[in-house]
Amino acid sequence: MQYKYELHCHTKETSLCGQVPAAEIVKMYKEQGYNGIVITDHYSPMTFKPSRVYRPQTDIDFYISGYKEALKYADENFTVLLGMELRYYATANDYLVYGVTEEFLRTNGNLMKLYPKKFYKLAKENNMLVVQAHPFRNSIMIRTNPNYLDGAEVHNGKADYEANRKAAEWADKNNMKIRVSGSDFHRPNNLANGGIITDEPIKTNDDLLRILRSGNFEMMGEEFGNI
Repeated sequence: MQYKYELHCHTKETSLCGQVPAAEIVKMYKEQGYNGIVITDHYSPMTFKPSRVYRPQTDIDFYISGYKEALKYADENFTVLLGMELRYYATANDYLVYGVTEEFLRTNGNLMKLYPKKFYKLAKENNMLVVQAHPFRNSIMIRTNPNYLDGAEVHNGKADYEANRKAAEWADKNNMKIRVSGSDFHRPNNLANGGIITDEPIKTNDDLLRILRSGNFEMMGEEFGNI
């Protein structure tokens, strides 16, 4: 049996650009035959209220509200995991972070002020993976030093074919071991435009991290002929 998982998904509850409530997202992905999603809401200056934008660690209940709502609709056949799409102050790059826990978010202060080198060190100390999201989506994004990344998103459902091709070439050039695919779901027309296919179910963050590190999965995307 094969299993499908979405690795890049935003909820209306948390992400300013998200247009679909978490409950509806889970329903839609179940209908598309997926077995789970990772909620990667934006952890960025655009997410938090002005009074909290420099103290996001005081508003984690809001930040995880989309994840918590989605989690209500998880079941033995559908997994909901907590992830993050991190952006630092005054930058345009985005980073998908896998292996995130509520405790990590509550106990490590303001993550937006760390920047790639410091955050990557913190991620390694907490058994998380850091992947640059859609690294060629537009001209203002800058490819991060691969020393501070575990990999790259080489298929993004909202990026065009050329941007995804360049991302794959960049990952190859820098010998990145981890390459992922995600729909970058914000609205209904982003549904099921990416993800991974595995031969075993993913139930926990540990399962997800182990499978991503092993490379024992198939990426979904038009260029792979499975969407």
